[in-house]
Amino acid sequence: MVPGLHRLLARPGGGGSTDSADYCYGVWLKHMTFLWQSGMREMPASVAELGPGDSLGVGLAALLSGASRFYALDAVTYSSPEKNLRMLDELVDRFTKRAPRPTKGWPDFDGYLDARLFPGHILTDRALEKSLAPRRIAAIRNAIARPEQGGDIVVKYIAPWTSESALEASSVDLICSHSVLEHVRDVPATVGCCFAWLRPGGWMSHQIDFTSHGITKAWNGHWQYPEWLWKIIIGARPYLINRHPGSTHVRMLEAAGFRIELIKSSRRTDGIDSRNWCGGISADDLTCSGLFVQARRA
Repeated sequence: MVPGLHRLLARPGGGGSTDSADYCYGVWLKHMTFLWQSGMREMPASVAELGPGDSLGVGLAALLSGASRFYALDAVTYSSPEKNLRMLDELVDRFTKRAPRPTKGWPDFDGYLDARLFPGHILTDRALEKSLAPRRIAAIRNAIARPEQGGDIVVKYIAPWTSESALEASSVDLICSHSVLEHVRDVPATVGCCFAWLRPGGWMSHQIDFTSHGITKAWNGHWQYPEWLWKIIIGARPYLINRHPGSTHVRMLEAAGFRIELIKSSRRTDGIDSRNWCGGISADDLTCSGLFVQARRA
């Protein structure tokens, strides 16, 4: 409950799993592959990620796929140039080898991959020859190490970001996040910023985890507490989980002006049921443990 104490006690490298090249590679391949299934037909030039965590690996994978500008927006500074330069080398190796997606995970997208379990219909040999050219990789490396110099490749790390002014209006082609939106306190404001940053026709791709993140024994046990008690549990932490269920996230996206292009939901029936919850969400939401949603700005 002590304001500011969380920042003093926060452990280094507390930004999730993105210090793993395999993890970042798999996350990017998943979002990119489903975006193609949703109708996107060219590699976005400008990509922004909410909550990149321990490294900028997902964004670096986007740059190695052909993007030229990457903006990382986080609540807390976790990443470092040294870590990102190591990550770049590991990702270059995976793309050069056309490495298969690391794990099947959820949602399953193997049916959209080639025999190598690689999205060869998107990242063709011709496309990768251009995006992995030595001069281009050198430019990405320079953008990581010396972001103030500018150039054709841009890597901009903004942490913390607090308002719509963090990025220029209508300047981004794609915004993505992976297990992040469940931690955001003011989701409507964040979604509103995304709408402002995206160009007309721009895309969003988000995977959202609705489990309790280990706070409770049952995976959905965080929905059993009344609001007053939950506020005590959160205390003065800058983020925890917001308890918004799947249908609420979809409504927030639509209310901001986005058109939903794809929704996939993960279901579990082994948690608390309607006899134990505090109300406020539907029985359908109570069994939704995850959502993968892609939307487009009109």
